[in-house]
Amino acid sequence: MGAPKDILDLVGAVTSDAEAVAVATVVRSVRARAAPAGARAVIAADGFTGWLTGAAAREAFRTAKKTLEDGRPRLLRTRMKTGAVDLLVEPLLPRPTLVISGATPVAVALADLARRLGFFVTVCASANSHAGFAEADRLVNGFRPPDDLCGDLYLVVAIQGEGEAAALSAMARLPARYLAVVGPRRRLAALKRSLARAGVAPPVLDTIRSPAGLDIGAVTPEEIALSIVADMVATRRRGQRLPSK
Repeated sequence: MGAPKDILDLVGAVTSDAEAVAVATVVRSVRARAAPAGARAVIAADGFTGWLTGAAAREAFRTAKKTLEDGRPRLLRTRMKTGAVDLLVEPLLPRPTLVISGATPVAVALADLARRLGFFVTVCASANSHAGFAEADRLVNGFRPPDDLCGDLYLVVAIQGEGEAAALSAMARLPARYLAVVGPRRRLAALKRSLARAGVAPPVLDTIRSPAGLDIGAVTPEEIALSIVADMVATRRRGQRLPSK
């Protein structure tokens, strides 16, 4: 990560470089001139940029790691030689990336709904079908995912016919949090046998979901897309929700 001119430059860069950072803000300062109220800093894995120093900076850096692991903000008090500061450390997470392989009606509905729910949507399909994905963030010619994917990955194969096995084989080799195939469970069994012959490890094969999505009785493409997005959101938010009182 390069050194930005100010803290807003660094925060803005998160949306483009797929890097999660934490923002630390002094919400209250008690006789701590080195860390006045309103002082802020951005903390990334490779460094610290902003206007916190001393004990406040060290405590913010330690807390940022926990915040980025579970996605929960934290409010803490740090005592210094001259006073104390209350720090709010918040996670700033990049948009998760959804890669859809295919141009079926389910793929079209999924791309539209997932983007509205905050996913960065990449569609891998033949160029002559790209017009149906006007709202996608990125269009790739062909069914295979691009080589430059990074960050929080969610992968869905929605192909009918030729190209399904090759697309799933390529996706199964990526470090994804979610990998699903749209279609009946019996077809997945044949695909898994093909992947096993191609060298895909059994632990990865066991993570492939089919039929894709939660069981909500979905029938139409839009309903199936809804079930898939709900499943992805559940996967993404697992462990982030605050316990109920």
